[in-house]
Amino acid sequence: MIKIFLTASLLGACLSLSAQVTGKIIDPVEWVNPLMGTASKPSLSNGNTYPTIALPWGMNFWTPQTGNMGNGWAYTYDADKIRGFKQTHQPSPWMNDYGQFAVMPVTGTQKFNEEERASWFSHKAEIVKPYYYSVYLADADVTTEITPTERAAQFRFTFPKSDESYVVIDAFDRGSYIKIIPGERKIIGYSTRHSHHVHESFKNYFVAYFDKPFTSANGWKGKELLNGELEVKADHSGAIVGFKTTKGEQVNMKIASSFISIEQADLNLKRELANDNFEMTKSKAKAIWNKTLSRVAAEGGTVDQTRTFYSSLYRALFFPHKMYELDKDNKIVHWSPFTGETVPGYKFAGTGFWDTFRALYPFLNLMYPSINKEMQEGLANDYKEGGWLPEWSSPGYSDCMIGNNSASVVADAYIKGLRGYDINTLWDAVLHGANNEGPRATGRRGVKYYNELGYVPYNVKINENAARTLEYAYDDFAIYKLGKALGKPASEIEIFKKRSMNYKNLFDPSTGLMRGKNEDGKFQSPFNPFKWGDAFTEGNSWHYSWSVFQDIDGLAKLMGGKEKFVKKLDSVFTLPPIFDESYYGGVIHEIREMQIANMGQYAHGNQPIQHMIYLYNYAGAPWKTQYWVRETMNRMYNATPDGYCGDEDNGQTSAWYVFSALGFYPVTPAVDQYVLGAPLFKKVTLSLENGKTIVINAPANNAYNKYIQALKYNGKLYSKNWLSHAELLKGAVLDFDMSAKPNLQRGTNALDFPYSLSTAKE
Repeated sequence: MIKIFLTASLLGACLSLSAQVTGKIIDPVEWVNPLMGTASKPSLSNGNTYPTIALPWGMNFWTPQTGNMGNGWAYTYDADKIRGFKQTHQPSPWMNDYGQFAVMPVTGTQKFNEEERASWFSHKAEIVKPYYYSVYLADADVTTEITPTERAAQFRFTFPKSDESYVVIDAFDRGSYIKIIPGERKIIGYSTRHSHHVHESFKNYFVAYFDKPFTSANGWKGKELLNGELEVKADHSGAIVGFKTTKGEQVNMKIASSFISIEQADLNLKRELANDNFEMTKSKAKAIWNKTLSRVAAEGGTVDQTRTFYSSLYRALFFPHKMYELDKDNKIVHWSPFTGETVPGYKFAGTGFWDTFRALYPFLNLMYPSINKEMQEGLANDYKEGGWLPEWSSPGYSDCMIGNNSASVVADAYIKGLRGYDINTLWDAVLHGANNEGPRATGRRGVKYYNELGYVPYNVKINENAARTLEYAYDDFAIYKLGKALGKPASEIEIFKKRSMNYKNLFDPSTGLMRGKNEDGKFQSPFNPFKWGDAFTEGNSWHYSWSVFQDIDGLAKLMGGKEKFVKKLDSVFTLPPIFDESYYGGVIHEIREMQIANMGQYAHGNQPIQHMIYLYNYAGAPWKTQYWVRETMNRMYNATPDGYCGDEDNGQTSAWYVFSALGFYPVTPAVDQYVLGAPLFKKVTLSLENGKTIVINAPANNAYNKYIQALKYNGKLYSKNWLSHAELLKGAVLDFDMSAKPNLQRGTNALDFPYSLSTAKE
C-alpha cells in the first residue's frame, strides 16, 4: 500500500509540474533539450536529429558518435556505446556528413579502432546543452566535456590515475592526413570524407593543441598502429597521443578547423579561443545562445510547452550553416565547392529548399533577417561560382528532392524587406533556374514540357511529375512577385504570373484532387489517390493537392466552392490512414509515421501537407484551423527523444511549431502575409532586429481555450484572418481573447480571407 501511495503521489507531482504555468523565461537555453528527436532509426523517424553542440549557424557542430564511421545515424538515443566525439556538418542522416572527423579518449592500451575504443555510457551520466556536453565513458573511466565556438571548440578530459591515458584523433576514411608535432603539443590533419558531389580538392583541415606534453605519440592507418611514425597520409589516417595522469587530472584540448587550409584553421582557433579557458568559452557560448533565443520570449505556457518551444527554436537556428571564414586581414572568404578556390564573400551550406522554403526561411526573415542577408549573399556567390542556385546544398549541388524553390527563398527575403545584397545577380539566377534544367536537381527537370504544355507529363519517364508541376507553378508565382517588387516590366514577368495558374492543368474534377496527366492531355490511369510517390514526392494526392500556396481561393473554386472545400479539408482527418506503397516496393518511414499518428491522411511528419491546416482561413472556417493547430502541437511535438513525428529536416518542422505557437504561419512565402492560427502561450514578446517589439497576449489561454473569440490589433478590433509582415515590423500588440468555444462568425467574410492570386488586385 505504501509503494502504491508513493507512486501515485509522485505521478501527481509530475502531472502538476508539467501543467504548471511558467513565468518570464530569463535563461531560455536551459529549457532546450538537444536530445529531442534522437530516438530515431531508418524505419521510423522521431526527428532524425543528433545532439548538436554548437553556436547558432556555426561552421562546425560537435556530437557524441554512437553509430559507426559513415553511419548517418551518428547518435541514437537507445545506443549503449560512444565511439567518439565527431565534428559534423550533417544536415540529415539521409544526406549524411561532410568533412567529419572524431576525437576519443581511451585508457589502458592504445585502442584506436572505433570498435575497440568504444565505451559504454548512460544518459544518467550525460549532460546535454546547446553550449556544453559532458559524459562519463565507463570503460575508459574518463569524463569528456565539450564547449563550442563557431569554428573551434574546447575539450576537457578528466582522466583516472594511469600511465596510459590517451587521446585518439580519427580523420576517417576515403582519404585523410594527420601529423603529430610533439614539441608544440599539436596535431594537424585533414579529412576529405563527403557524401555528395563536391570539388575534388575538398578538405576539412583541423588543428589541435593540448595543454600537457605527450609521453607517447603514434600515427595509425586503418587498423595498423604505426609505432613512432608521426605523419600519415592514407585512406584512413589517425593519431594517438599518450599522457601519464593522476586521478582526476584534467587534460585540455583546443581544436579548430577550416575548409581553406591548416594555417586558416590555426587562425580560427587563435581568434575564437584566444587565451580563454574552458569555462570562459562555455560562458560565452551560453551567453550567445541566451541572446539569440531570447529574441522570442514565451511566457505562461506549461513546463512541457515551454521546453518544446525552446527546443524547437534551437533546432531552427542551425541550417544552413556558415562555411565562410575570416582571413588574416579579417576579410570574409570561403572555399568554393564548385571551383575549389578560396574566394571573397559569404557561403552557407547544408539545407534543402524543398523543406525549408515553407517556414524556416520566412522565420529568419521575421526574426533574424541579418543572418538571412548573409545567406542571400551566399546564394549569389553559389550562382556566380557554380552557374546555378542550389536546391539542396551539401555542401555543393546535391541530387536530392524536387522543385525550384530557391526562387521562393530569394523572393521571400526581398519582399519581406531584406536589402543590401546583390539582388540583381539573384534575379538573373532565378530566371536561369526557371528556364533551364541543371545538374544534380538544380533548375527544373522537365522544363521543356512544363513551359510548352503547362505541366510535366506522367508518361515521359520524369518521376514525381505532378509534384514538380505544382511546385514549379508556385515558384513561378514567387518569381512574378519578386519581379514586381523589383519593378521589372510586365513583358518580362507576366509569363510567370500566367504559369502560376498551371496547377489547374492537373486538377481532376472526377476526384476533386490533383492527378498526373499524360503528354496527350489525358489523366494517367488507373489512379489511386492513396498511392505514395509515383506522380508525387514522399506523399500522395491527398497530401499534394493542397500545394497551391499562391491561389487557395482558386483551388477552392475548383473543388466546388468554400463549403465543399472545407469538407474536403475535413476529410483529410476523417479518412483512414490507408496507403499504397507499391511505388517504393516497401513502406518508407514517412508512410509509417502517417499511419501511426491517428490523424487520418494528415502526414505532419513530412513537409507537403504542413500548411494545409491553415487553409480553413481561406474558406470561412478559421476555428477549424485553430482546433487542428493546437491538436497537432499537442500530439506531434514534445521535448523528448521521440519528440517529433517525422524528420525534423533542417529547422522546417521546428519552424512550423514555433510559428504556430506564436499564432500565425507563412502559408504563402513571397507574400506579405501570415495566416492566423491561434497562439499557444499566454504571452510572447518578439524583439525584432529593428528595435521594435511584437507582443502577443492571450491571457485566457489554457488547454481548453484554444479558440479565438476576438482579436485586437493595437487596441482595435481586427477581423482579418491574416497579419501583414510590413505592419508587424512597425511594432504591434496583439490581444487575443481565447475561449473553449469557437466563434463561428469571426473570419467568415471573404474580405477577411488571406491572399489568393486569382482574387488579388495585382
